[in-house]
Amino acid sequence: MVSLNVDAILQEATAGRRRQKLNAITDGLGLEGAYGETISRIKRQGGGKARLGMAALMWISHSERPLKTDELCHALAVEIGSPNLHPHDVPSVGTLLTCCQGLITVDKEASTARLIHFTLKECLLAHPDYFGKVHSTMAETCLSYLNSQQVRALSAGISPDLQGQPFLEYSSLYWGVHARRDLSDCARLLALKLFDDYNHHISTKVLLESQQDTTYEIALNKPFLFSGLHCASFFGIVEIVAVLIEVEGCDINQRDCVDNSPLVWAALNGHERVVEILLRQGDISADKPGGDGQTPLCLAAWNGNEGVVKMLLERDEVNPDKTDNYGRTPLWYAAYSGHEGVVGILLARDDVNPDKTDNYGRTPLWYAAHNGHEGVVKILLVHDDINSGKPDVFCQTPFFGAASNGHQRVVEVLLMRDDVNPDESNKYGQTPLFGAASNGHQRVVEVLLGRDDVSPDKPDKYGRTPLFGAAWAGREGVVKILLEREDISPNKPDSRGQTPLFGAASNGHQRVVEVLLGRDDVNPDEPNKKGQTPLFAASWGGHEGVVRILLEHNDVNPHQPDKLSRTPLWWAAMSGHMGVVALLQPLASATSMPP
Repeated sequence: MVSLNVDAILQEATAGRRRQKLNAITDGLGLEGAYGETISRIKRQGGGKARLGMAALMWISHSERPLKTDELCHALAVEIGSPNLHPHDVPSVGTLLTCCQGLITVDKEASTARLIHFTLKECLLAHPDYFGKVHSTMAETCLSYLNSQQVRALSAGISPDLQGQPFLEYSSLYWGVHARRDLSDCARLLALKLFDDYNHHISTKVLLESQQDTTYEIALNKPFLFSGLHCASFFGIVEIVAVLIEVEGCDINQRDCVDNSPLVWAALNGHERVVEILLRQGDISADKPGGDGQTPLCLAAWNGNEGVVKMLLERDEVNPDKTDNYGRTPLWYAAYSGHEGVVGILLARDDVNPDKTDNYGRTPLWYAAHNGHEGVVKILLVHDDINSGKPDVFCQTPFFGAASNGHQRVVEVLLMRDDVNPDESNKYGQTPLFGAASNGHQRVVEVLLGRDDVSPDKPDKYGRTPLFGAAWAGREGVVKILLEREDISPNKPDSRGQTPLFGAASNGHQRVVEVLLGRDDVNPDEPNKKGQTPLFAASWGGHEGVVRILLEHNDVNPHQPDKLSRTPLWWAAMSGHMGVVALLQPLASATSMPP
C-alpha cells in the first residue's frame, strides 16, 4: 500500500506537483486514491498493454473462484467470436504482472493470480465503469472458448487430452453463471451454437463430473444425453430456456443421462423463473422424479427455495409426501437442511405426514435434532402426531442425536417432552450421556448430569461408561466434570478389562492421564484381561509423554509381563518406538528384549 502511494507521488514531474499529491494522500485520498492513480497508469500504457491489464483485473475481481495463472492467461488470449484459439496470443505471467502495474501478484504455492489486497477488490466492485458489461463479456469469452475448433475437437475422444486447454473447466462450469447475470445478444447466439451438438461436447462431461459422484456414475452406465435445455435449466438462464422450449420437437420432460429432467435441474438449483416457465407448459410432468427418485419438490425443499415449493404445491399432480429411493419426503429434506419456512409450508397441508420415517427409521424430527436445527424442531413438536422419542433402526432417538452432536438448545427443548427418555440406550447400549461425553460436549454433559433420570456411570454393551468414552477420546474437560460425581467409578473396566486410564494411555492423551492419576481410586498398573497395563498401551502406541508420567509412579511395574510374557519394552521395540525404548531400557533386564 505504501509503495502504491509512493509511486503515485513519484509519477509527478515537479517538486510542487509531488507535494500537492502528498498532501492529497495525507488529507484522505488514501488507498482508493492510490488504486485510482495506478489504474490510470494502466490505461495510459495504451494499446494492448492497457487492454490486457484492465482485462486481468476484471477477471480476477469478478471470477467465481480464484483463477490459476494459466487459466487467466488463456482467458485473456480468447478473441470473442473467433472460431480458433491462438496459442501465440497467450501472454506470459511476467507480461501480465507488468501490464497490471503491481496491482496483481502470483501466489506461487497455489499457482493462482490474485489482487494485492482485499480492499482493491472492494474498490473495483464499487466502480463498474472500469470494465463495462463485465458478466456478459466473461460469458462471451467462455462461450467463444468452448465453441473454438480446438475445444470441439476434444469432444470425439473418450478420454481426451486436456493438457493444452487449462481454461476448459472454468468455461464449462461458469459460463452460465455469468450469462444468467447479464445475457448479451452475442452470448445468446454463442450459447445456442454450443447447444447445436451439446451431447457430444466435452464441456457436458466436465459439468456433470462437477456434480455429486453418483451423478456421473449413473452417466457412465447410460447413453450420454444432456441437452441444451437441461443445461440452460441447470444454470437458470431464463431467456435461453424460453427460446429452446419453443423449438419444434422439444421434449420438456426428457430425462438426461443422470435421469434428471430440465425441471429437476431448475428446482435443484433454485431457479424460480425457469421453474415458472416450465410449469406453464401443458405437458410438463411436475412430479416426475430424477436420479435417486428425488422429485422437483424434494430438491426445492432441500435447498429451502420457498418460491419454487409454493409453485410446485399448486399443481394437482404433485404429491407433497412422495418418497425418494431412500424413503425421504420433501419434509424430510427441508427438516434435514433446517429450512423453517419450507417446513412450515409443508406442515400446513393435511396430506403431509410429519412423522414419516425413511428407510433407516429416521423421521424429519430425528434429522432436525441431529443437525441442531432448533427452529425446525420446535415447529415439528407443535404437532400432536409427532413421536419425539421415536428411535431409528439403530435404536438412536432424536434426543440421542442432539446430545451426541452437542446441540444444547435442542437437548433442552426435547427434555421438556414427556415422551423423551434422556437415558435411553441405542443398539450398542450407549446413552445420550455417553455420546455427549465421547464427543466432548461439556455443556450437554452438564445438562444431563443435572437430571435425576440419567445414570452417569451406565455402561454400554461393551462395558464402557461415559467416563471411559471421554477418556478414550481425550476429552479432558468432560473427564473432569464426570470425576466430580461421587456415583462414578473412575477405575471401572470394560468387558476387556480396560479401564478409562488404559483407554487414555492407549491414545496418548497425556492431560487426561494426568487427571486420572490424580485420583486415589485409580490403579495406574491395572491390567486388562490379556495382562496388559496402561504402560503397555502407551508403549505400544509410542506415546513417550504418557510413558514418562506412568514411570513416575512407584506402583507402576515397568517389568511386568502380559499373559504371553511380553513386557512394555518388548512391545515398544517391536513397534519401532525407539524413544520409548530409551525410556524403558535402563529399567528393564536384558532378557526383556526380543531376540
